[in-house]
Amino acid sequence: MQSIPDTDFEMRSQDAICVNESQLSHKWYHQLKYLVVGILFGIVLVKSEVVSWFRIQEMFRFQSFHMYGVIGSAVVVGIISVLIIKRFKIRTIYGEPVQFHKKQFNKGQVIGGLLFGLGWAVTGACPGPIFAQIGTGVTVAIVVLLSAVAGTWVYGKVRDRLPH
Repeated sequence: MQSIPDTDFEMRSQDAICVNESQLSHKWYHQLKYLVVGILFGIVLVKSEVVSWFRIQEMFRFQSFHMYGVIGSAVVVGIISVLIIKRFKIRTIYGEPVQFHKKQFNKGQVIGGLLFGLGWAVTGACPGPIFAQIGTGVTVAIVVLLSAVAGTWVYGKVRDRLPH
């Protein structure tokens, strides 16, 4: 059972950390299913053109509905999926209950979202499609990947000193 955080620092730390509460352990080859799904997802990203920097630039210039349609469809599917999971108390493939935890809102999420969007608009890539872009031969995306990793590392170092 999770304890309730006593301090603001504990609340901020707990809010940003994803904890895998599963106690299951599997052999390494059980992870291959994630590799297969990841490859298939990458193929879908490429075929639907959502990894195309041109499509991303079109979106941020409000010149095309393509990306808004893809993102909107994903949001609708996500909402419906969560509602179904909650309504029918669907469990994981291993029989564990699926739990949703409430998150506390803070203004840093808005600032972070704006920075994320700015980076997405400038580079033409968000974290998921970076790997698909590299896989399709867009090697300049390696710079974007390294920058994302560096930014994550810097945030981890200064996070506790940021205003909340």
